[in-house]
Amino acid sequence: MDIAVNNSEQRELIVQQLREAGCRITKQRLVVLDIILNSDPSCVKEIYREAIKIDKNIGTATVYRMVNTLEDIGVINRKNMYQVDCTSCEHHCKDEDCDGECVGNCEECETKIVITLDDGTKLVLERAELSDLIEAGLQAKGRISNARTVSRLAI
Repeated sequence: MDIAVNNSEQRELIVQQLREAGCRITKQRLVVLDIILNSDPSCVKEIYREAIKIDKNIGTATVYRMVNTLEDIGVINRKNMYQVDCTSCEHHCKDEDCDGECVGNCEECETKIVITLDDGTKLVLERAELSDLIEAGLQAKGRISNARTVSRLAI
């Protein structure tokens, strides 16, 4: 697919691929597709949270099936997503919406964060270094000016 293709053209190409794979094109499937195309979700749970803002009747199973279908037809690759986990313990995150498989930074060990890449490589970061990386990323994306800094990082 050409990089210059805009989201509308991408959407139509993907819808065509879904039809060729035998999928019905429902409103809920289009909601999930639009979220993926118009944002940068890091996980299926994030897609679901955005989807229920648009359609309160959409279920988690619908979102997971759509993501699996998009992966099956080669549109997305979930292996490119990063997972943040804890270095010192196996405490699970306290997010009540968490699917139980998430291993997040916990209050008991706020000193280091491990980022596991898709190839299994683990990067161990101090919280200050992570804060600096996030700040640099926010500046690079134009989300904050160079004069502003991250004063608090809550993970």
